[in-house]
Amino acid sequence: MNESTHGEKAASESQDRVTELVEQQTAISEVLRAIASSPHDLQPIFDAILDSATRLCRADSGALRLSEEGGLRLVAVRGDPFLVSRVWSSIPILAEKGSLPDRLAASRLPTHIPDFTAVEGDHRDDFLTTVLNAGIRTGLFVPLLKDNEIVGIISLARKQVQPFTDKQISLFRDFAAQATIALESTRRERQYREMQSELARANRVATVGELTASIAHETRQPITAARTYAAAALRFLDKSPPDVAEVRAALTCIVNQTGRASDVVDRIGSLFKKAPPRKEVVDLNAAILEVTALTRSAGVKTGVTVGTQLAGELPRIRCDRVQLQQVMLNLIVNAIQSMSGVEDGNRELHISTVSIEPEGVCVAVRDTGHGLRPESLPRLFEPFYTTKPDGMGMGLSICRSIIEAHGGRLWATGCEPRGALFQFTIPAD
Repeated sequence: MNESTHGEKAASESQDRVTELVEQQTAISEVLRAIASSPHDLQPIFDAILDSATRLCRADSGALRLSEEGGLRLVAVRGDPFLVSRVWSSIPILAEKGSLPDRLAASRLPTHIPDFTAVEGDHRDDFLTTVLNAGIRTGLFVPLLKDNEIVGIISLARKQVQPFTDKQISLFRDFAAQATIALESTRRERQYREMQSELARANRVATVGELTASIAHETRQPITAARTYAAAALRFLDKSPPDVAEVRAALTCIVNQTGRASDVVDRIGSLFKKAPPRKEVVDLNAAILEVTALTRSAGVKTGVTVGTQLAGELPRIRCDRVQLQQVMLNLIVNAIQSMSGVEDGNRELHISTVSIEPEGVCVAVRDTGHGLRPESLPRLFEPFYTTKPDGMGMGLSICRSIIEAHGGRLWATGCEPRGALFQFTIPAD
């Protein structure tokens, strides 16, 4: 009988342990699912962590605070609607240095408070008073650590004096460790993307700055033309009788020219805009022609002839239009600059697109400049490597990052008898 009872107890404990592990893995899986579905938004990830934690430990509510210079900032609360609305609305958003959450996080160890009313000594402060007044009686605090550095703290609360069990605390501690790794990886990746995006925008600004004279010419041309048509319209009106047909034609030309100037300004504005990447279906040929229009005057100034051979039927491309145009802008400006010192022979820039189904589209930019030295080819796309006396060495590196982020490839080859060929691929949607 005793052996039978012992066996049943062992089996029950084993089953409980399996159930706990399944719950724990389910909890972390929900966090990972939130990360996968919200790569650019951390809030759903915060909420998923708290939802899983409160359910795992049978808590009434939970809160997540992340560490920053001034203390621990509240970024998410979940659980019982009454507690969420009453308790957390009365608790400071920023738990400053020295407050109860900050001291508990600094301990780097889980802290279980079975009964807040029994807390005495150093833990008594305004924060604890607010917690008690709000109706919380039991609490569990687990610091989030990465390489022993405090990332934040998760706190769980119960309305009744109902201590958390050792098993729940152990489960919660293991879950918090896994959640911290997932959260920090996502935060670091997001910071990297933001830095890369800011660097790319700075590169666009610098490149457009090099085209200032070209852009001014592109804008001045339609404005001057509109002024000329307006003067002509006034002359046609002064006739007796007024030549209405000619006035109408002149006004139509004014509308067309002002629209052209507006298009130039819009294209420049989009390149300067600070906005998160946005992938959409893009007419690749039209996007390329917009960039060549911006650089037309720079080409004319340096005696460069620009030719295009754009395939009529291209597969659907889903990409960030501005980022793709940045790649084209860099490649075209580099090509024009490489040909500015060529004194003998033609200065020709050739841009082409071709379908490479099922892979997608290949874009090629070829020039007749001085070409690429064999020793520079392996390092051409490295950050801060440049062959220009006044170059930053970031343009091509950023271009390759953009193309690879779209699932494509960017590479360069030398041409005979001179010149360089840059090509990149973009996969079909």
